[in-house]
Amino acid sequence: MRRKIVIGTRGSKLALAQTELVKRALEQNYREFDFEIKVVVTTGDKDLVSNWNNSNSSLKSFFTKEIEFELLEKKIDLAVHSMKDMPTLSPEGLICGAIPDREDNRDVFISRDGKKLLELPKGAIIGTSSLRRSIGIQAIRSDFKIKQLRGNIHTRLEKLKNGEYDGILLAAAGLKRVGLTSLITEYLDCDMLMPAPAQGALYIQCREEDSFIREILRTIHNEEIEELVEIEREFSKIFDGGCHTPMGCVAYKEGDKIGLKGVYCYGGRMIKAEVLEDSKLGKEIAHILSKKIKEFIDEK
Repeated sequence: MRRKIVIGTRGSKLALAQTELVKRALEQNYREFDFEIKVVVTTGDKDLVSNWNNSNSSLKSFFTKEIEFELLEKKIDLAVHSMKDMPTLSPEGLICGAIPDREDNRDVFISRDGKKLLELPKGAIIGTSSLRRSIGIQAIRSDFKIKQLRGNIHTRLEKLKNGEYDGILLAAAGLKRVGLTSLITEYLDCDMLMPAPAQGALYIQCREEDSFIREILRTIHNEEIEELVEIEREFSKIFDGGCHTPMGCVAYKEGDKIGLKGVYCYGGRMIKAEVLEDSKLGKEIAHILSKKIKEFIDEK
């Protein structure tokens, strides 16, 4: 009898598309097993009211808590999450079993009438649910009006189509994974709008005790992406980077060095800095950059 391996995920089109990517990769490597997807409804899927104005708690666990419970109860064998939705610490007994290849980590702008971001008229309405994007965009054009935008990718696109916004900001990775790349008006370079830490990366979660699943997941793990993402998440951790902390960063390889660009909002201004250090320093690179930013804040 063939062994069945159950993969847990949220039920959004993006979550399912991401999980299908992982499922196909595992099926390619292990044709002798049956891989099945199980949809788990999370608090974030049911609660469309909470947002970044609710500063009492991070929204990150909204999209993971119920799935993690299913893992701990052994109702699923592994779970596929968007890395940027994951708290920096996993519940006891759960670990990251794999980080697959990363998709484009940039933010993108989608316009209702085809105009690029800086071509929009004064007072244009921009849709986003992210403090990072909101403050970052207003640092570029203070005349823009930011209007909250919640829901999955298709819901947000429908609101744009209905004329509620002049343009909206989304992650390139999500649009690419659901096959909607053609709708992108403009890719925003990280020097223009810094991405969220670990944006575009996936986090495959499993039970720490499950050596069988951990072995399977090693075949889809990308060590270089793990190295970069861990530095980005460390930077986020230093600045308490939940949904209520406007900050962003991106790590990149340059020979035997790793560069890290970061931005942190302080006093209504986005403070940017960059470092290039020996890759052997690992997570310490995040601390070097954060120290540079904090020194700038102290000077002010």
